[in-house]
Amino acid sequence: MRHVYIRGLLSLIWLAAAIVSGISGNFEIAVLYVILAGAFLYSAYATWKKEKDNGGGQ
Repeated sequence: MRHVYIRGLLSLIWLAAAIVSGISGNFEIAVLYVILAGAFLYSAYATWKKEKDNGGGQ
């Protein structure tokens, strides 16, 4: 379960970087960071859902 938390935290970091880039006017990089945050968030959710369906196996 720890890797789900790590992926979720990384997605929040990428999202924060996207916000900072968007505020500073670097919109191309902000879009890239949003895509990366989405990829990490999807990966965390898919892993969490898989573990939940399997009964929380280690």
